[in-house]
Amino acid sequence: MAELAAARAALITAARDLTDEQAGAQPTVSALCLGGLLKHVASMEENWLRFALEGPSAMRYDLPDGVTWADIATGTAREFPQWVVDHRNEFRMLPGDTLAAVLARYEDVAKRSEDIIVSLPDLSVTHPLPDAPWHQPGTVWSARRAVLHVITETAQHAGHADIIREALDGRKAT
Repeated sequence: MAELAAARAALITAARDLTDEQAGAQPTVSALCLGGLLKHVASMEENWLRFALEGPSAMRYDLPDGVTWADIATGTAREFPQWVVDHRNEFRMLPGDTLAAVLARYEDVAKRSEDIIVSLPDLSVTHPLPDAPWHQPGTVWSARRAVLHVITETAQHAGHADIIREALDGRKAT
């Protein structure tokens, strides 16, 4: 848990003392913003910890009738499932989003994650990954592997956040 706490702290520090406008700014060639990174990491952590607890039913990637994965990948689907829309919106500050609310949600997710981790009788419990083209069919992950994925992705996005923060105002998160 110390590694996850350190990665979370680095990500949160990158957003310290920013305005809502700065949290939504995209100061690099990337479309990423600090508020969006925080929203994404909170959602990703929440999903993977639910997976560790509940298995693949916690992460569903259903497609509307007549829509294929190729349609989704090329952006030509006649209808996008809500989970695709939600995923896209995770990376942006939407009208009405505030940095304070984003940080509060992330704090709530972190607390729930810690509760889930300590409640699991064994981090070796395994579940098959949900059906999705980015998952190898038949792949099974342990709860431990899901937590490691959360740590890795949080640390990766903390690095992105540091670059974005430096581009915004010259401050470094570390």
